[in-house]
Amino acid sequence: MDSAKAEEIHRNLIQALAGISGILVTPYDESDTIAPTRLAPIVDRAIDAGVHVLVSNGNTSEFFALTLEEALAMLEATVGLVAGRVPLLAGVGRGIRDAATLARKASDCGAAGLMLHQPADPFVSPRGLVDYVRQIEQAARGLPIMLYLRNDLIGTATIADLCSLPSVVGVKWATPNPMRLAEAIAACPPEIIWVGGLAETWAPVLYAAGARGFTSGLINVWPSHSVEIHRALEAGDSRRARTLIAQMRAFEDIRAEEMGGTNVTGVKSALQMQGHDCGPARPPSAWPLTAMQQDRLRNFMTQNKLIGA
Repeated sequence: MDSAKAEEIHRNLIQALAGISGILVTPYDESDTIAPTRLAPIVDRAIDAGVHVLVSNGNTSEFFALTLEEALAMLEATVGLVAGRVPLLAGVGRGIRDAATLARKASDCGAAGLMLHQPADPFVSPRGLVDYVRQIEQAARGLPIMLYLRNDLIGTATIADLCSLPSVVGVKWATPNPMRLAEAIAACPPEIIWVGGLAETWAPVLYAAGARGFTSGLINVWPSHSVEIHRALEAGDSRRARTLIAQMRAFEDIRAEEMGGTNVTGVKSALQMQGHDCGPARPPSAWPLTAMQQDRLRNFMTQNKLIGA
């Protein structure tokens, strides 16, 4: 890719990151094999609704339930499905060698940037985390990196060190600690983009602390609603944003149950109701929803005209 094209992709990504980062599911067929073509109508619907960025191999994609080979294949297939219509972030992570392999693949197949999962290793050290990101940065060959921060106990100083790395352009802040977010924003370079990483329900709180945009799993099912919430937040209309969020809260409540183990289950169950069968959520996620959860989800889908009565 020539430098002018790379710069254009970079600019488009930076602008889009202040919007909605839609985390796509990973579809499986009846034999529990990844089935990327089943994602096509979901991708098309999200883009048509105005979702700004799509993400492959995120948490709602069941990244940690995929083999490395599956994650590589889903990344390449999703780049093809998106076809440059919006920026695509490639989720990378796990052990350093797997993460570097995924980063190289993202560079080779045309992803716009990386979304770097915070390592789940029980022996993560703050300085080791900086080394981890630095090695992935080298493997990514200049792709922009969004850090996905789910644990802010690494401390503000370490967050500042991470955000000073040349390829790091932003942070998806996924901890319910807006005061720590404000502290991190003040400590880091002003050009860093801070994205609310706790989906629509936390977006107003994180906006108040300085974040812009938010991640979303709802975009798989109801992308137009996520776009309306984003428009309200950007317009400073917090009352409308809260009203719209209340309208979809039942969906997020179901996803938050069982220690968050129904997060993907709720999305895939809703997609099945819409005629988009993406297979079950793999263990250790819960599958299927309980009868009571299923009834509540069906009521939500019916009331919001996402399926027929």
